[in-house]
Amino acid sequence: MQFRLFSFALLVLNCVDYSHCQAGRWRRSKRGHYGPNPICKGCLSCSKDNGCIRCQHKLFFFLRREGMRQYGECLHSCPSGYYGLRAPDMNRCSRCRIENCDSCFSRDFCTKCKAGFYLHRGRCFGECPDGFASLEETMECVEGCEVGPWSEWGTCSRNNKTCGFKWGLETRTRQIVKKPAKDTIPCPTIAESRRCKMAVRHCPGGRRTAKTKDKRKKKKNLMERAQKQHSIFLATDRASQ
Repeated sequence: MQFRLFSFALLVLNCVDYSHCQAGRWRRSKRGHYGPNPICKGCLSCSKDNGCIRCQHKLFFFLRREGMRQYGECLHSCPSGYYGLRAPDMNRCSRCRIENCDSCFSRDFCTKCKAGFYLHRGRCFGECPDGFASLEETMECVEGCEVGPWSEWGTCSRNNKTCGFKWGLETRTRQIVKKPAKDTIPCPTIAESRRCKMAVRHCPGGRRTAKTKDKRKKKKNLMERAQKQHSIFLATDRASQ
């Protein structure tokens, strides 16, 4: 009789230990760690097929897509093209909605652009907007050299004269309104010239150029030769009569 009671007591104790062990195993499985599986690292709950379902408090939940498959991961920082969005229930990685953005502070504010693009006020540009210059070291748009409007075209002149020539040059200018943020940033041109036709070719009361004198001399010589030939012709014609 005593032997039967002793055997029954051992059986009850084994059942208690087994149930306690099973409960502990269930609690461990609820944490979602499946041995050495790297997908479940940092998870509070995890699935072998879908990866992490819930992350630890300080980590960010990221839904990675590979072809037709997608699975959850728990990361310390979000990958390129995403930003960390903290929430009471769970932190998540959200996609940047800015075109050509590599990393962003929020949905609509970029902090770093993809290669070949310049960052300007939270946006990415292939070329910096008007009034801003590109800084190649940081790939950012900074305040450039600001210039005012063009003036009217000046008087057509040549060698500081407004007459005496057929063609000359006229010039217009503009002023620098705001200097650039850095001395290495060049300013646009502030003066330009173009060819123009002078309104007065011959200066009134002035001396004619050497070229004009040569033309007058040639014309005079031609007139003298023509008069001389005409005189010879008249003399020959009278002699023949």
